[in-house]
Amino acid sequence: MNHKQVLLNSSPQQDINVGRQSKPAWMAIQALFLFTSLCLLASLGKVLNLLFPAGCFAVAVFLYLRYPIFYVSFTWWVFFLTPFIRRVADFRSGFTDPSPMLLAPPLVATIAVVTFYRNLPTAYVQGGLPFVLSAIGVFYGFLIGLVNGSPVPAITSFMIWISPILFGFHLFINWRDYPDYRQNIQRTFLWGVLVTATYGIYQYLVAPEWDRFWLIETKLYSSMGKPEPLGLRVWSTMNSPLNFATVMIAGIILLLISQGRSRIPGVVLGILSLLLTTVRTAWGGWMVSVVALLGFLKGIVQMRLIALLLVIAILVVPLSKVEPFAQVIQSRLTSLTNVGNDQSAKERAALYAVLVDEALKEFIGKGNGTLKPIDSGVLEMILTLGWLGSIPYVGGLLLLLYSLFQGSNSSTSDPFASATRAITFGFLPMLAGSNVIIGISGMVFWGFLGLGMAANKYHQHQRITGFK
Repeated sequence: MNHKQVLLNSSPQQDINVGRQSKPAWMAIQALFLFTSLCLLASLGKVLNLLFPAGCFAVAVFLYLRYPIFYVSFTWWVFFLTPFIRRVADFRSGFTDPSPMLLAPPLVATIAVVTFYRNLPTAYVQGGLPFVLSAIGVFYGFLIGLVNGSPVPAITSFMIWISPILFGFHLFINWRDYPDYRQNIQRTFLWGVLVTATYGIYQYLVAPEWDRFWLIETKLYSSMGKPEPLGLRVWSTMNSPLNFATVMIAGIILLLISQGRSRIPGVVLGILSLLLTTVRTAWGGWMVSVVALLGFLKGIVQMRLIALLLVIAILVVPLSKVEPFAQVIQSRLTSLTNVGNDQSAKERAALYAVLVDEALKEFIGKGNGTLKPIDSGVLEMILTLGWLGSIPYVGGLLLLLYSLFQGSNSSTSDPFASATRAITFGFLPMLAGSNVIIGISGMVFWGFLGLGMAANKYHQHQRITGFK
């Protein structure tokens, strides 16, 4: 009996056998954790600059080859925690910019290129051609970036763009193991929300030294807040409020359809920390996801969700109206009704006025690694990839979205599948304000897009073969 078959059996004795079989995976992860912790305690952050990404890559390769379910969970946690580890290392050993440690997340996710390569000849038959089209668009942007810019920025940007697509393809192509991936990701995001949301609230109240040090060094005051208690825009263990907010969107949606005892405190902490990011684009995306989830669920499950949302509202609304949370949340909410006088909205409108004409004429594109981040996912995509790269990229994306919602009837009894569609749907309007399809935000978007496709294919197969 192989590892995957064992996972499908839930008897106590075989649970013990699973634990024994997965012991090497835990040992590898624990060894990396211990080494990283010792380096941080010994103020050896400069050593971690190179050895941390190398260690993450080595552990990820081992997990990918031997324990594929662990690989997925490990990848998420590397994305969740690496910016935090970098900040602590820099605080204790000196600021490094750019930091090689930040290569760890895309390096780990890009290991899925092996899955992509192995399945490329049969991608059309398996339904993965849209992923290939989007990957072609990004690869085109990489080639243009090499011509118009320097190799290092082009390669780094390429990894940030391509890794979410590869990871989503990896999750989709392993659709036969969808129940295992579903359980693994629900558990991962449950603990991810509990850990990162709790730290996010602590970060807002206390402003830890390493976070203040990093903010002072980067001087990102306009987007990250003031380096003082109650002055930060919460970004938790990640490196921007938007990135943290997008993870919270997915985590909260998954907690809403879970059955564990920790879901209510997790949702409360998640929503409060999401509000403290003060990212209005993400607030809107989360609301769209919740409404979509209500529409996708049916019958008693839908009624239970409505009842849960009422309980959550009773718990969260009073918290958001008392200090030290009220002022920052209420002032941001008020700005939603007074967009005409909002400075951020004015700056974004001015940005669109300048860049829209340029984007419409950008046939070839500027390439990966040649642009600074733009507060518009659509404009950044067109300017980076040009129309030559954007057409296959968007074409693949539209085909995936069409397939995702076309096949939804086969998985109406699976709340997790409904949650993947709701998360994906909620990200679409956010593209107008931010590029949420690359980096960790892209991992959430493409990852749940791949999971939703896997759910559709798995349930279609179960229906055809008569299994439940």
